Amino acid sequence: MITLVLGGARSGKTRYALSEAQRRAAESRNLVMIATAAAGDDEMSARIARHREERGPLWRTIEEPLALPAIVAREASANQVIVVDCLTLWLTNLMLADEDVEACSDALLQALTAPDLDIFLISNEVGLGIVPDNALARRFRDEAGRLHQRIAATADRVVLVVAGIPMIVKGAQA
Repeated sequence: MITLVLGGARSGKTRYALSEAQRRAAESRNLVMIATAAAGDDEMSARIARHREERGPLWRTIEEPLALPAIVAREASANQVIVVDCLTLWLTNLMLADEDVEACSDALLQALTAPDLDIFLISNEVGLGIVPDNALARRFRDEAGRLHQRIAATADRVVLVVAGIPMIVKGAQA
């Protein structure tokens, strides 16, 4: 099952995805967090450490800023529930590394076709604000919008989280 969880900054999207993943996993399945953030400074390092501590020992964490499709493909299994946090950070990493975003998105969509995949993909909805004032920010917003559309088209569920309240956009209530 593929669940895309969208929302703004501090909207509660990660809390929602983690809670739903733990509920779905119950006691019989492993929980895997694929974190796409890179610790580029002390503040981000502290943030990553805090998030890891908040998740606790139930979660196995894989930190991978670029090779997300390969990790998703490798980890797809009937006895695991995966959470990816987050697609917009992954997209940022790809753009800053001058990677081919379309090819990487294609690879991720291919990885999402794995038969026993149960995954929550968290991403920031950035298309609801004003038009960014520079070309790089506009490209990022456009790439994020295209990625979200492509994943939403294949996802079983799409959830928009606003002020901590999940709203089902696509699929049934779990």
